[in-house]
Amino acid sequence: MARKSGSSAEKTRPLVHAAAKRLFARHGFAAVSMRQIAAEVGVQAGALYLYTPDKQSLLFDLMQSHMEELLAAWAQADPGGDAATRLQAFVEFHINFNLQRVEAVFISYMELRNLTPENFTVIEDMRRAYETVLEDILKAGMADGIYRLEDTKLTALAIIAMLNGVNTWYRKDGRLSRAQVADIYVEMVKRAVGG
Repeated sequence: MARKSGSSAEKTRPLVHAAAKRLFARHGFAAVSMRQIAAEVGVQAGALYLYTPDKQSLLFDLMQSHMEELLAAWAQADPGGDAATRLQAFVEFHINFNLQRVEAVFISYMELRNLTPENFTVIEDMRRAYETVLEDILKAGMADGIYRLEDTKLTALAIIAMLNGVNTWYRKDGRLSRAQVADIYVEMVKRAVGG
């Protein structure tokens, strides 16, 4: 019998995804077997194939879901308006969104190398869409004369890399609250763009 007694696809699929996310973030995609994921969920290894065709599909699903959630959440959070307002909102959004999804963010950056070329292209396109949001904000700020940048694409990538770094050191019980960190980063980004 492959399924645990009382299990169902609606209950088990999210458990499979959560277990894979935890294990991939902790040990890396290549080091985790389907058997380990099954043990974490409490099902037999063969039962996993009821929820995902293979480990590559599972990784892709996790990354695609994360990017879809990120893009949809920004679309909701985007205040519109001028570049300065949007840039501040973007910085605050990025830090807050990512600090609530540390494992997903880690996987989305560190496991790109393990995607098939086809899956990589899909995820890379979604990442570019998000990077373009920030680049468009910077371009608007330049057009309004409030930012002075040599290259908006490079600046956008540098800002995102800086914001992603928060996930590596931030601790809830640390010296600064999440809101304080976001405020400081907003000021650093403003200085970086000459605003």
